[in-house]
Amino acid sequence: MSEDTLEDLLAFVEDELAFATSHYNDSYLDRRVSSRMRRTQCETYEEYFEVLRTDADEQTALLEAMSINVTGFFRNPDVWAGIRTILRNVAGSDDEITVWSAACADGREPYSLSMLAHDDPAIDASTVRILGTDISEPALETARRGVYTESRTVDIQDQLEFLDEYDQYVEVGDDSTYRISDDTKRNVSFERHDLINDDPKSGFDLVVCRNLFIYIDNEYKQPMLETIAQSLRSNGYLVIGKAETIPPTLNSQFAVRDARLRIYQREPTPESSADRAEPDASR
Repeated sequence: MSEDTLEDLLAFVEDELAFATSHYNDSYLDRRVSSRMRRTQCETYEEYFEVLRTDADEQTALLEAMSINVTGFFRNPDVWAGIRTILRNVAGSDDEITVWSAACADGREPYSLSMLAHDDPAIDASTVRILGTDISEPALETARRGVYTESRTVDIQDQLEFLDEYDQYVEVGDDSTYRISDDTKRNVSFERHDLINDDPKSGFDLVVCRNLFIYIDNEYKQPMLETIAQSLRSNGYLVIGKAETIPPTLNSQFAVRDARLRIYQREPTPESSADRAEPDASR
């Protein structure tokens, strides 16, 4: 197998298919390409590259394979206890609570946020607005439907048992399907956004972006985290994955609030002493 051919293939994906392969680490990309090679019964990079160049359906399939879609309800319960504390702290103001679930995959994280807000008597769920974004349109379509099915490897009921009475927020079907209730969905909206290429948003109290940066090359983590920093209000919170860290060059922008849970807080900036801006979910 030619490493040069793999590099050419990845350059094609970046230049022609607009997926920023250069930002991801090589081992992650190789695993995703190799998976598609097995599915298409291609034995070499050269053979697969020829298929990819001429088959629009395979181009779509590879882009979906490269999109990071590992997710779950209330993944890492100790982190969710920390997120509950953040929402309670923010709920002390009279303003709307705005949350961005970045790289949300099929929507389980933003729905977890909504369920948490509805379940906590210290939080007025009617004031909570959650935006879920991802680069994968099929994942976002699943998120908007809000219907999930158990598999042999995923026990959705176990995930939901973070809440004592989760059945208030999820309708459980006889066929092991879990349908998000209308009340829970009402707080959540979805749109496509690419943290690598798209502009920052603005005015968020909390950004949750977990288990994305472990796949990103170090040199590209900083601009992505700067995009998030610009999207947060002064003193807004950021939660990243437990295996991830904030680069030292961004220490002036984020203060550590819980190192173990990877909870950070945006440091105030001079211009942010003005009134809180309305969140911009349209960009």
